[in-house]
Amino acid sequence: QVQLVESGGGLVQAGDSLRLSCAGSGRSFSSYTLAWFRQVLGKEREFVAVSAWRSSTTSYADSVKGRFTISRDNAKNMVYLQMNSLKPEDTAVYYCAATARRMFVTTSTSEYDYWGQGTQVTVSS
Repeated sequence: QVQLVESGGGLVQAGDSLRLSCAGSGRSFSSYTLAWFRQVLGKEREFVAVSAWRSSTTSYADSVKGRFTISRDNAKNMVYLQMNSLKPEDTAVYYCAATARRMFVTTSTSEYDYWGQGTQVTVSS
């Protein structure tokens, strides 16, 4: 079991940067694939970025590629999402997620067993 808590969200202007953090407690992050998803009210939760534990591979949604960077610190049980050049369409609640069932990149919400409570990111134009 692992518990996840996100932080770092807020209100920013278009073009600004934010860094989201997700702290994990319980088991070590080293054997979990970790990801960030986001959700706008009334829409489905969508994949943003993933860091696979087995291959150390990262992958991104096309909408954030080149602007967002996922990173992890297994020693601290932390995963981060650096978001640069933010756009109003990035406004959403951002969730971190973890799974021990998948060693490689997986972008489906159904593959993740553990979720944080979410942190709101609002980007004004």
